[in-house]
Amino acid sequence: MADKVCWRPPRDCDDYWYEWKHCKSLQNLFHNYYTYGKAPECQEWKRDYMTCRHWEKTGSESDKEALRQNEKARLKEKQNRTPVWTQRTKPPSDWYLPLDTGKPRQ
Repeated sequence: MADKVCWRPPRDCDDYWYEWKHCKSLQNLFHNYYTYGKAPECQEWKRDYMTCRHWEKTGSESDKEALRQNEKARLKEKQNRTPVWTQRTKPPSDWYLPLDTGKPRQ
């Protein structure tokens, strides 16, 4: 019983709703189609919203576990993406020189 009272979803239930609304927005649809060539999958946000609301009403353990698993999957997917830039361990050897040194002007 104490776990039901103390545990909260990783996000507020309304956050799942706003994520779903953003995912369905025309601007986001254009962005995803341009970037990835397909429309985004938005149903997981709506499903999580409904699960969160159901958990608030009932305190169901299955709803709680479903929200936990979906958030873990999102974090894992986010961590699996390769970064665009490589991290430097030290600055370049010529970091103190002016930027246009040795480069012809165009």
